[in-house]
Amino acid sequence: MKLLIQRDQKKGLLGGSIKFILKARAELSDEEQDNIKKYKMSKTLLYTNMEDRGAGLLGVLSRFAMAIDITVSDLVNGRQVDCKDIIEMLAVEEQIKEACNNFKNVLDAAASFGGEEIIEF
Repeated sequence: MKLLIQRDQKKGLLGGSIKFILKARAELSDEEQDNIKKYKMSKTLLYTNMEDRGAGLLGVLSRFAMAIDITVSDLVNGRQVDCKDIIEMLAVEEQIKEACNNFKNVLDAAASFGGEEIIEF
């Protein structure tokens, strides 16, 4: 698996605040793609930022309005995340990298079913 990350920015309407854009897409081998299909992993959630945003109706609306969920399918097809600042963009990027690393371990495990693994100590 290869993770392709692209950072960009754009000015807001009428020269307002700058929006930061993070694009992420995974390049997978044929075997990795086959295992995603075989084990039905396309809807597997790799990242979410549904942290606590308060209680009540405003908290619920805020969580859904600002939610960032990234699934295996999003990563395979490419996903764009708009961020309010560079700090948020870098935090999302780091979380996506960590999620990809964990998902790569899942794909490696999926590829090894039916075989034997020898671990030397």
